Amino acid sequence: MIKIRSLSIGTCVLLSSCVNTNEFEPAESNCTSDIAANVTFSEVKSLYQGEIVQIQEDWVIEGYVVSSDRAKNFFSVLHFQDSPINPSEGFQIEIDVRDNCLLFPEGSRILIKLKGLYLGQSKDVFKLGGTFAAFGTTSVGRLPSLMVPEHIFVSCDAFADIVPWEVAISELNATMTNTLVRFRDMEVVEEELDSIFAVKGEGTERHLIDCSDHGLTLLNSGFSDFQAEPLPQGKGSITGVLLRENDDYFLAIRDKADIDFGNERCAALITEFTSNALFFSELADPNNNADARFLELYNSADMPLDLNGWSIRRYTNANTDISSTIDLTGWVIDAESTLVISPNATAFETVYGFPPDLGVGTNSPADSNGDDNLELVDPFGTVIDVFGVVGEDGSGTNHEFEDGRAVRNPEISTGNPTYTFLEWTIFNDSGRAGTLNQPQNAPEDFSPGSRN
Repeated sequence: MIKIRSLSIGTCVLLSSCVNTNEFEPAESNCTSDIAANVTFSEVKSLYQGEIVQIQEDWVIEGYVVSSDRAKNFFSVLHFQDSPINPSEGFQIEIDVRDNCLLFPEGSRILIKLKGLYLGQSKDVFKLGGTFAAFGTTSVGRLPSLMVPEHIFVSCDAFADIVPWEVAISELNATMTNTLVRFRDMEVVEEELDSIFAVKGEGTERHLIDCSDHGLTLLNSGFSDFQAEPLPQGKGSITGVLLRENDDYFLAIRDKADIDFGNERCAALITEFTSNALFFSELADPNNNADARFLELYNSADMPLDLNGWSIRRYTNANTDISSTIDLTGWVIDAESTLVISPNATAFETVYGFPPDLGVGTNSPADSNGDDNLELVDPFGTVIDVFGVVGEDGSGTNHEFEDGRAVRNPEISTGNPTYTFLEWTIFNDSGRAGTLNQPQNAPEDFSPGSRN
């Protein structure tokens, strides 16, 4: 489904486009040499204390423009950073000016008189501008066009060459917001290769991925010059302004020249692995607190294991049909480490003093009352480890841990697709079939997260 964002991506048709900023200099009468910056971006942002504020200080900041509306992919906003190379942070100001690339070309050094402007924050991102009132709330909006010349000035310095951050998706952080960045070894996700850049008239998300399977959202305006063009098929570099909403990052290009996908696509990345070093190590049904149940897996290998495609199946009582499953995709279990799964993460943390690795729902495989059967299944459908016998109710058998605990004996280092009682020490409230009649209480009788 296409989502629409309000991240200053163009939302109306502009009447003209800008020429390349390297082909002209601003007119002498339109630049200034007698204004100097006297405050940093950080000092300005520190004025914000949770509510929109009108700046009263005679402060001036300077920055280098990194966005452009020349291809209509940005609308009524300037993104600028505090240095043309290795910036420490970026900023944005909303202005009611079309074709602002004619007034404030990329690479130009701008100076902004802040007195009278408004400072606000939306989804953890700071912005400057005028005010906008709607539904009883006031927020930062576009600075009226007649006020722009009173606050934003272009230096008479020569244009600077903006050097983008060379960054990987995994290295992104909030200080890069509103700065120019470049990613290498990127490509459009396979599912969108037959798509155009944007739905006409709509802000449209497209999705990029690198060769290590890290993803990034590309934002495109439905009014951009390249809206109807097909997305590139290959792999390569892409440059753009880094945008953000809280912890989510987005990229917006200035025009199609920011994309160079002339190489062959990434080789298929294998993320599905099997291993018999992963197995059930502890199952818990505390006698004193059913909310403190949990299931623990252990990886005995000397390297991490990506759990993409792995799952845990539960067969309730004597059922031969799967009752519930846990999808472990997205998790990596470290070498010689555990993965603790709880059906009630809040109760688990209250009882054991730390959160589980994974919180799942009630009636899941982690919520067994001690007479159910479990299977650990790899991405290829192979059963790697089991607890119990599918089709046999555990009550009164050697795989019952009701009101107790089933713990894998310490000498066991691999999974076993056939239940073997000798691999386990089992506590319950009956002591039948060779198990121990010793009900277990949480937290003292359990050891989640620790293989012992």
